[in-house]
Amino acid sequence: MEELNVGCIVLGILENNCYFVHREGETETIFIDPNSQGDKLFVRLREKGLEIKAILLTHGHFDHIMGANEMRNISEAKIYACEDEAELLSDPKMNTSARFGKSYTVKPDVLLKDGDTVSVGNMHFKVIQTPGHTVGGCCFYSEEDKILFSGDTLFFESCGRTDFETGNASQMKESLRKLMELPEDVKVYPGHGDFTTIEHEKMYNPYLNM
Repeated sequence: MEELNVGCIVLGILENNCYFVHREGETETIFIDPNSQGDKLFVRLREKGLEIKAILLTHGHFDHIMGANEMRNISEAKIYACEDEAELLSDPKMNTSARFGKSYTVKPDVLLKDGDTVSVGNMHFKVIQTPGHTVGGCCFYSEEDKILFSGDTLFFESCGRTDFETGNASQMKESLRKLMELPEDVKVYPGHGDFTTIEHEKMYNPYLNM
């Protein structure tokens, strides 16, 4: 099978990592956590010969979703999110968009559960539900490519905050432990900051012992 290509576009005041993923030589593309400019991102990728076929949301905070509706409208791709995140996605106060002066909501087309698989073309991502930052936060894991999109659960030598609505420190601790069960050579692509690996986080992440 051809290599999985991961592209990253950094957008927004919080410098979000917005990812697009496709197999080498294939056009079907998955977009993960569109911060904003959904229509412009669609055009930008189409100019590269790529077609967005699915939009995956790791969680519902404003900085990960505010390009989702525009991207869906222009691409006709479905939006996927964990079912436990539906309430937060539908509430501007809970998803913190109201705090920044622009109330925003998203209604996913497909609600996911822990262990589900999202498949687009020859790409397959397992849903790993990781509550803690939000109650319905999740990661998307390609076992065959050893790649994890960790949203705001796992960062380079850090983890997501747990003091927002639906956040929970105890759940975050369990979610981090769950991720550390993955193979050490899994590459981790977080919602903010530098890329990392499971091996590196096992060695250097202080939050694993919180």
